[in-house]
Amino acid sequence: MSDTESRTWPTELVVRNPATGRVVAEVAAQSAEEVAAAVRDLRLHQHEWEVIGARGRKRWLLKFQDWLIDNNDHLADVLQSETGKPRVDALIDPSFAVDLLGYYARRAERFLADEHPAPHSPLARVKRLTTVYRPYPVIGVITPWNFPLAMPALDVIPALAAGAAVLLKPSEVTPLSALELARGWAEIGAPPVLTVVTGGPQVGAAVVDNVDFVQFTGSTATGRRIATACAERLLPYSMELGGKDPAIVLADADIDRAAYGIAFGALFNSGQVCISVERIYVEAPVYDKFLDKLTAHVRELRQGIDGRKPEHDLGAMANDAQQAIVTEHVQDAIAKGAKVLTGGQATGVGTFFEPTVLVEVDHSMLCMTEETFGPLLPVMRVADETEAIALANDSRYGLSASVWTGDRVRGERIARQLDAGAVNINDMFANLFNFALPMGGWGQSGVGARWGGADGVRKYCRAQAITTPILPTQQKEPLWFPYNTNKLVVALSAMRAAGAHGPRRLGVLDILNSARGRVADL
Repeated sequence: MSDTESRTWPTELVVRNPATGRVVAEVAAQSAEEVAAAVRDLRLHQHEWEVIGARGRKRWLLKFQDWLIDNNDHLADVLQSETGKPRVDALIDPSFAVDLLGYYARRAERFLADEHPAPHSPLARVKRLTTVYRPYPVIGVITPWNFPLAMPALDVIPALAAGAAVLLKPSEVTPLSALELARGWAEIGAPPVLTVVTGGPQVGAAVVDNVDFVQFTGSTATGRRIATACAERLLPYSMELGGKDPAIVLADADIDRAAYGIAFGALFNSGQVCISVERIYVEAPVYDKFLDKLTAHVRELRQGIDGRKPEHDLGAMANDAQQAIVTEHVQDAIAKGAKVLTGGQATGVGTFFEPTVLVEVDHSMLCMTEETFGPLLPVMRVADETEAIALANDSRYGLSASVWTGDRVRGERIARQLDAGAVNINDMFANLFNFALPMGGWGQSGVGARWGGADGVRKYCRAQAITTPILPTQQKEPLWFPYNTNKLVVALSAMRAAGAHGPRRLGVLDILNSARGRVADL
């Protein structure tokens, strides 16, 4: 993916708490050679991990779950130190990982069991058909900085459950939580099939150069570069990329619930969520009422730095660059005629940015078309649901959306018209906590999906077809060399009779003529 020589790479990463600017750790930035060596070592142990089967892996995954529970407070401490999150947000990550571990540890055996599909034709009933799911040996998981423990868990856990070994490359901004996961895996004595490598983009490039499957979560721009590199190696990949998720508030909605839900959906983790609400369309009859309630609620939110005691609702932005993007989007909107109802600027402390409500916005503004990934709620009045649907679909992104209505049937009808991988009706993030559903983006929001029940582990597997004779075999099959015209006619006629329709099933004479190389009537 990159020809940059290892000698030009930084040798260490400095990790800072963005809320305070304080240095909390220094972490080695590894070389391409070290990444390649890590993959070679994982390959040595992956086969053993695969052959113990899903039931054997379940034992280790549940031990890992116990470790996460036992170390819950420590993991939240580490996570806060590298993200500046409020305490409650920091506690969500390990709990989410615990839930996901339980889901796949207990179900992987059933999800990965051999399947025996029914033959499509009576002719095929002489074979037992089997589909086997065998893991790619080494999965490369590249994760972003917004949820430094939960994001790795999303993909590491199902990949391990599938029987693959995993090379995890966390964001260079937040590597500490991922290193804690690797420490926990080692502490329980599990087989050495989970390794974390740290560093910047060059390390990510080395991961792509060495693994057998890439799972990437991050920006669309980086996703394109990784996809190009994967294509050169004919390497399979799956990606969750950027989003610009719309919320539609209809006139028959519970306005209080909509205001609270959308505020949470837009501002959770300071808006740094792939499926954050980033644009809001409100039907005209309830626009003013919704706006009043939304603005009042946003103004009452508490923003600041937490210790172990939960005191605040919003924390810091992950870094200066992200804060600058939010600032740019707000200033661009104001320059084009938008108005700020509350918030609108950085606080001057660390990387904090005030939760902001914008009105009189339109699709000429960055805040309505480009991913903000920050605490920004741009609200637009629409005439009716038709206009709302059209504007919601006016985006190159398609990760998720929400519809707020008092009529569930209407909500589902609108949901089926939205170009998004997930739509929640009268709720936010609900799909994220239901692992039986697929989580994937359309358009520029991604390729493939995670989870979806069995698909969540099977995506990390290669499907292998096996046929086994049921009846005693003969020395030679009817279609084998040298061709026997009579046997050939019987076999081809049976195929046509099984697969064609109506009178076309009866074509023995046509087949016989073709097989004998003449068109004369018999």
